[in-house]
Amino acid sequence: MKLRSNLLKLALFATGLSGIVAEYVLSTLATYFLGDSVFQWTMIVSIMLFSMGLGSRLSKWFVNSNLLQNFIYIEFTLSILAAFVSVITYITSAFYGYVGFAIYAMSVVIGLLIGMEIPLVIRLNDEFEDLRVNVSSVMEKDYYGSLLGGVFFAFIGLPYLGLTYTPFILGSINFMVACGLFLMLRSSLGSRLKLKLSGMSFLVFAMLVVGFVFAKPIIDYGEESRYQDKIVYQEQSKYQKIVITKTREDFWLFINGNQQLSSVDEVMYHEPLVHPVMKLSKTPQQVLVMGGGDGGAVREILKYDQVEQVTLVDLDPAMTRLGQEHELLLRMNKNALNHRKVDIINTDGFKYLEDCRQYFDVIIVDLPDPKTVELGRLYSYEFYRLCFSKLRPNGLIITQAGSPYYAARAFNCIEATMQAAGFATVPLHNQVLTLGEWGWVLGSKVGSTEEIKNALQRLKYSDIETQWINHDAMTLITSFGKEIFPDGQRTVEVNKVHNPVLYKYYLKGKWDLY
Repeated sequence: MKLRSNLLKLALFATGLSGIVAEYVLSTLATYFLGDSVFQWTMIVSIMLFSMGLGSRLSKWFVNSNLLQNFIYIEFTLSILAAFVSVITYITSAFYGYVGFAIYAMSVVIGLLIGMEIPLVIRLNDEFEDLRVNVSSVMEKDYYGSLLGGVFFAFIGLPYLGLTYTPFILGSINFMVACGLFLMLRSSLGSRLKLKLSGMSFLVFAMLVVGFVFAKPIIDYGEESRYQDKIVYQEQSKYQKIVITKTREDFWLFINGNQQLSSVDEVMYHEPLVHPVMKLSKTPQQVLVMGGGDGGAVREILKYDQVEQVTLVDLDPAMTRLGQEHELLLRMNKNALNHRKVDIINTDGFKYLEDCRQYFDVIIVDLPDPKTVELGRLYSYEFYRLCFSKLRPNGLIITQAGSPYYAARAFNCIEATMQAAGFATVPLHNQVLTLGEWGWVLGSKVGSTEEIKNALQRLKYSDIETQWINHDAMTLITSFGKEIFPDGQRTVEVNKVHNPVLYKYYLKGKWDLY
């Protein structure tokens, strides 16, 4: 009796683990394909919890005589669904484009099945323990399993197995639970039922094996469909999905499906990002780069002999390792990240500034667009105040700021936030062929906006090797016409950690024009 009770609790511990990881996998997939991580994680988890509640209610219709076989059926079904969530999502993406319906439908169905598990185990365990002990011990095991599931997903599943194989670990757990219960309790089952469950076990096992073998090519096919060119490198790191595509001699770098650079025109992005602020600085000796793991910005910084040290802070070691080792990036960045003057630190940029005791002459912020709350934190008033405090008296900062036209309010919000943090600012823009009209905001601890703008327009580059930027370009990139989009004329709030408005402005931009 005690053995059966413990087996049921062990089964619930395992299903608690797989259930929470299923939520995380679906939330990650939704974020990757649909964007807005806060919204997707909130909705996926909420919908799954609601579905679990609905599943618990539906479980009352299972009659007592069939509880065990129904529990095993549920585990078999969960093992298939949980294992194939990524495969289904990528197939849907390849053939239909929009995957939201598939992801949310799977969230509902998996939530329903998970919700049925606990009531069924409580009823199965009712003959072994009284109600008080039964409920508490069953719930305890489920919650313990959830904790282990969270640890597994954060430290092993996503960084090492990725979204390709982590779901198959989930499916295997549910499959083993079903098989374990079947084998341990088969003596209490009828011969016809045993034959039926044996057949189901073989079928589910075969599906898991076939799925595991073919998951990668299927997902690769689905991933290829998201890009115009051939994928030559992809990696799901702990923090993001990194993809490099190539056509002829040119390549594109994508993070979470969004273009970061193209070798076709990356100089039209990196040169305005680096040279105006470096030229304006009288003593660019200590330079801090936030982000920029591809090495393009560092390549331009190293053209200045005055530079003594470049500190590059990028959260993801997978990205900086790529910038140091991948043939295409090495060719683009001229091996800049392996230069003796460059120190690479893989940590959160906000935390680095909080703990840093060093001061800098120039800070260059080359981060992905602020389309999530997490990224918006690195465009916040608090972040810019930290930058202000780490700059020397004549220090300068520049940040990429998205598009001044596609997302005018987001662009204006970044400038307003930098001004609130104490910087005199000058907005810059340039037509980057593969990105469209792109922008940056330069900030200075001293001087006025007009003084800084005039100084920028007087800059000359005859002593620096550049491919695009020159003296004439400075008049172009520092000049804006009248605001033609009504959104850009509306007032914006300062982006703060406790009031993250920037990512909302960004997501409401006119990206359909792009």
